[in-house]
Amino acid sequence: MPLTFRSGSGRLCLDFLRTLRLRGQDGAAEELDSPEALAAWVAQLGPYPDDAVVPVPSDAVLRQARDVRESVHAVLAAARSGSDSPEADRALLNKAAGEAPPIPVLGQDLALAYTAPDPVGAVLAQIAREALVLATSSELSRVRECAGPQCGAWFLDTSRPGSRRWCSMDTCGNQSKKTTWRTKHSPA
Repeated sequence: MPLTFRSGSGRLCLDFLRTLRLRGQDGAAEELDSPEALAAWVAQLGPYPDDAVVPVPSDAVLRQARDVRESVHAVLAAARSGSDSPEADRALLNKAAGEAPPIPVLGQDLALAYTAPDPVGAVLAQIAREALVLATSSELSRVRECAGPQCGAWFLDTSRPGSRRWCSMDTCGNQSKKTTWRTKHSPA
């Protein structure tokens, strides 16, 4: 059965943060537990065509990807709180952002596809660039933490009133509404 990763946060860098579920809680779960898992994440959420083959990276690249993810979290958390981001995390993201991103290629049918000599490294560059832009943009004020008690994922609230509460209405929002309904309708 192929791995399926969560998406829909509104930014690839925020989707990448979701690969460490329940961050900071006792039940934290690492989704990028192997180089194969990282390749599967890039294949699913990267900009490459569905039939693209993403080579399995080395263990060193897996460690680098996790370091990029943690630096994205540290920089965005600092930016959200108005504090200075750690120098080491900024340096790591600046270095990753300087690598070659996925290359857009326009096909004869005017369909846009992406390619890269190093698909994983290119996506890490894209994630780092996106995180740096998000940390310095007005959109940062719309980054929210899911209200689901067993979630905590960050997402970009693009709703008009800016009042979105859950990372996904289909999962966390639905669970919350079911719990509320059961509480109101359970026998006393």
